[in-house]
Amino acid sequence: MEPRISLITLGVADLARSYRFYRDGLGLPTTREPEDGIVFFQTSGATLALFPYQELVGDIGPGWNVPRSKFTGITLAHNVRERHEVDDLLAQAAAAGAEVVKPAGETGWGGYDGYFTDPDGYVWEVAWGAFEFTDDGSLRVT
Repeated sequence: MEPRISLITLGVADLARSYRFYRDGLGLPTTREPEDGIVFFQTSGATLALFPYQELVGDIGPGWNVPRSKFTGITLAHNVRERHEVDDLLAQAAAAGAEVVKPAGETGWGGYDGYFTDPDGYVWEVAWGAFEFTDDGSLRVT
């Protein structure tokens, strides 16, 4: 297996609402409209997809249609190049309807981060620290 994550799919309750949040609120570029039944956002790393939750559960198979817990044990992260971008992005997300669940602050690992949730409760970390980025903007952890 090649060491790569190609696509992250979030099962969402309202595809149009989530599309507007990510496209209009956060400014992610997309190649599909919600009318296509799935939305793809091209990022510097993996592609982010939004797909109706009930259809995603159906695609996985029997036994998976259970209520989601508040925290699934997974976070998504957007690492930034400049410290002030953490505050800027948290404010942008809040203006788009996100709930900031942890305001920006100093971390135990020497960085600066905060967390927000999207309209479906998926948790995003916005973090600044001693990160390296490739020419295409992907994160390189050394």
